[in-house]
Amino acid sequence: MGFGSELPLRVGENIAKVWPHVADQTGYFELRARSAFSFLEGTAEPERVAERAAELGYPALALADLGGVYGLPRFHQATQKLGVRGMLGAEIGLEGAEGHSLLILVESAKGWAALSRLITEGQANRTKSLCQVRWDQVEENVRDWTVLIRGDARLSTALLDRAKGILAPRSSQLWVDVSRSLDRSVERSTRRAIAIAEEARVPVVATGDVRIVENHDRPLLDALTCLKHKKTLDTAGQLLLRNAEFSLQRPGRMIERFADHPEWIKATQTIAERVQFTLDQLEYRFPQFPVPPGETQASHLRSLTWRGARQRYGSPLPDRARRQIEHELTVIEKLDLCGYFLIVQDIADFARREQILCQGRGSAANSAVCYALGITAVDPVGMELLFERFLSEERGEWPDIDLDLPSGDQRERTIQYVFQRYGRHNAAMTANVITYRMKMAVREIGKVLGLPPDVINRLSKEFERLDHPDQSENGEQSLQQRIQAAGFDIASPRIQALIDLIPSIHGLPRHLGQHSGGIVIAAGRLDEVVPIEPASMNGRSVVQWDKEDCADLGIIKIDLLGLGMLSALENTIPLIRQHEGIEIDLAHLPANDPKTYAMIQRADTIGVFQIESRAQMATLPRLKPKTFYDLVVEIAIIRPGPIVGQMVHPYLNRRAGREPVTYPHPSLEPILKRTLGVPIFQEQLLRIAMTAAGFTGGEAEELRRAMGFKRSTERMKHIEERLRSGMTQNGFPLDVQDNVVHQITSFALYGFPESHSASFALIAYASSYLKCHHPAAFLCGLLNAWPMGFYSPATLIQDAQRHGVTVLPIDITQSEWDCTLESESCRPPSVRIGLRFVTGLRTESGYAIEAERAEQPFLDLPDLVRRIPFRRPEIEALAELGALVHLKESPQDRRAALWQVASIERDRSSLFAGHVEQSPPPQALEKLSQLEETLVDYRLAGLTTGPQIMKHLREALDQRGFAPAQKIPFIPNHQWVRTAGHVIVRQRPGSAKGFLFLTLEDETGLTNVVLTPRQSEQFRKVLLSSKLVEVQGKIQNVDQVVHIRLRHLAPLDLSASPLPPVRNFR
Repeated sequence: MGFGSELPLRVGENIAKVWPHVADQTGYFELRARSAFSFLEGTAEPERVAERAAELGYPALALADLGGVYGLPRFHQATQKLGVRGMLGAEIGLEGAEGHSLLILVESAKGWAALSRLITEGQANRTKSLCQVRWDQVEENVRDWTVLIRGDARLSTALLDRAKGILAPRSSQLWVDVSRSLDRSVERSTRRAIAIAEEARVPVVATGDVRIVENHDRPLLDALTCLKHKKTLDTAGQLLLRNAEFSLQRPGRMIERFADHPEWIKATQTIAERVQFTLDQLEYRFPQFPVPPGETQASHLRSLTWRGARQRYGSPLPDRARRQIEHELTVIEKLDLCGYFLIVQDIADFARREQILCQGRGSAANSAVCYALGITAVDPVGMELLFERFLSEERGEWPDIDLDLPSGDQRERTIQYVFQRYGRHNAAMTANVITYRMKMAVREIGKVLGLPPDVINRLSKEFERLDHPDQSENGEQSLQQRIQAAGFDIASPRIQALIDLIPSIHGLPRHLGQHSGGIVIAAGRLDEVVPIEPASMNGRSVVQWDKEDCADLGIIKIDLLGLGMLSALENTIPLIRQHEGIEIDLAHLPANDPKTYAMIQRADTIGVFQIESRAQMATLPRLKPKTFYDLVVEIAIIRPGPIVGQMVHPYLNRRAGREPVTYPHPSLEPILKRTLGVPIFQEQLLRIAMTAAGFTGGEAEELRRAMGFKRSTERMKHIEERLRSGMTQNGFPLDVQDNVVHQITSFALYGFPESHSASFALIAYASSYLKCHHPAAFLCGLLNAWPMGFYSPATLIQDAQRHGVTVLPIDITQSEWDCTLESESCRPPSVRIGLRFVTGLRTESGYAIEAERAEQPFLDLPDLVRRIPFRRPEIEALAELGALVHLKESPQDRRAALWQVASIERDRSSLFAGHVEQSPPPQALEKLSQLEETLVDYRLAGLTTGPQIMKHLREALDQRGFAPAQKIPFIPNHQWVRTAGHVIVRQRPGSAKGFLFLTLEDETGLTNVVLTPRQSEQFRKVLLSSKLVEVQGKIQNVDQVVHIRLRHLAPLDLSASPLPPVRNFR
């Protein structure tokens, strides 16, 4: 379908008639420009290219990046906003053509479809990240193109003759473009290229060959060039540009530069008259869903919806539910969205048929139709959720339905189902543009500058993930300060170059990744709408645009998101059935289980979905959830919107009775009553705007988009004016207006939708219930779904052990690849750690152990190594971990087992002959101590089933007056305390005003420590380099939530502890 606006110029219409000033003032149109989406061959983001063109007075210019159209949606949006016409295309390499490429500019919608197909084919052929096509592929696809071939030393008559023969019969033009960079060394080859073009009767056009938008971008382009060719600035030589003349020049300067050939300038105008396609003409349609004979899309959707509604609500349907569903179906039919809902329902149905846990979330949970179709699990009628948050007639975009699926194989099966049902040419994942973050920027620029590896490592450690430097003036000062704090001389020319270049490369596109779950499908070929390229994951393909690009262009995205907790729940349920004889149905868990809510109220929620973070655990004892809706609030309240809007403490105080419940205005009481007069959810803010300021549903939707839009300052200012005007008309006092505006604008920093929170609360409750009543099975499920959640396997295991769960170590005679449960009569099941946690053990080795052991138990170590093709580090790791001790005649000590393995490795010839001799270990071989075994466990498995490391140090710590974690809650408020622990979490939320939070673990529990921004800098070295720390600070106890306000932080002094010197074994 086409999109919107009139084209500024019809094909063949003279530009001077449309823009009379163009012919008089400029006469030059830039046809060859790149952006940073040429990946290492351009420096400016597409918006900046458009902005610079507008600044210089260009009425139109072309953007054509290498191998793709990655940046064209952003370029299109920017040029429309700036009043500059964007000409669209791409530059594609020619296979076997001595480095030549075709710059293809698109003249029509058919030309776009042809270019998109060609890029798709080129990406499928790509080698070493180069998109290349063959001449036969060009011939198969060419349609309505203007093609430029660079006029340089490689140009040949044969190349031009081949191109002419393919392009001319298919409504396409060929040009040789010539640039002048004021470099005498290339003038001779340029003159030769012009002669070749004239001989072949191919017209010549002037271009600027734009690689940078301003002269000062040249050092960045030099750095990117070095990265592309794996060179340093000292060794790059002639790979670097000789001057900055490849920047976007003023049109007048280009006319002067080609004053001897005004016809080449005139040619740019001729081409601009032909190249008329814009992305408003994109021909995208969403597919129709196949329905039974005699049915339409609408009638089939109605039939499925009413059938599902009776299952959800019972028969007869409650009036409210019936009215709401009828209203929604009417809107869906008016907007011609029936097929969309049927397709999403089909995907959810597939998951159910295959027994894959699946739950819709996000704004879709506001829809009673989605609930009736089984797409979502939250009753929006009962919760009084706002349907307009999901869909309304005034909205100019498609609804957004997200489906949560178990991470890993189950989600992949669902994704592959979509590919198979709609075809590889009709479906693909959305892209995710990976940009240069600070740490990577430091490493890459360090390489370019030729800094030694150890220096680069030291520098990059200053920019761990806990840092959030912006690129304002203060951010640059902070960058300089950090580098200086690391011990570097900022007056050094190389260090100064580093400081100058890092802000320039930070945030630029680095490469294309794939979105975590966004998938787009089309009626007809999707690769005629947007190029598709192979993804890094086998069986996947990805479009060249990200989810925002697709949304802006009206391309429908369905999110099939992987949720680790759904994997954990899916793992847990069969374990409970098998070992406890209990059937668990997540849809029918006891609704208000007292034990579960008691566990939640005391913040005993390590491993539980959404409410296990430090901030959530600090809020649970104060909020004291007692009902499902309390959980909905709990999940939503610890978000940047409520925090920045200063809504958290008023809500908690009102809930505790320390503050009266009041409302900004009587008319808002129905909206805010359930949350005690404090707006928590995004939907409440939309309803407030509609009630207080008379916003329509469409205006409320514009407000919602502004609240989630990262460049929303200008939009929010406009909306604030509209809010105040509406509230004034409705008689709201100025102080009430200020309060409402503050609350709403705070949500520009990501307020949480009530529907989204309700969907997550279902999973939070289910995971809490399983942790409370089936802790062993829940731990096993978590470990098999890891990585996921907030905590490491080591912390999950320690927490389970504190709750009485027996955890058994890795054992070659018992462990499977995954963790398992082992049951004994009259005792709760124990968790056996799986082989998956052995560092360096290949998956195929793990499954081979399972298969061979199922055929026949291993007799002894020689039998094991004879039957399993181990690599040496694999069998050594198993020996060091004590996983071999239950083999016949195996030593019970890990060091002796390692010696035994080494003796076998020394006689490989005997092994291959089918006979293995073992030499006994020396009699004096000292056994590993318990502490040494713990350190080996952490090193080779990342966890231990034995004592936590702080347990070994406890005697020495007690002597020094260090309190264990379990005693800290009982220390009086404001009293000084010393403690120590293993740092398991470092967190600096964007809403915390620079405060840093540490979570320490010891053998008795967790302790939270708060650092001010100044302290974060003061103790920066300790924070980045020390895993065991000692803390001195003051107790802060608010409503039984305890933190330590830091005074001093230091690496844990082990000189008085039993920790031995580190030994290395092979």
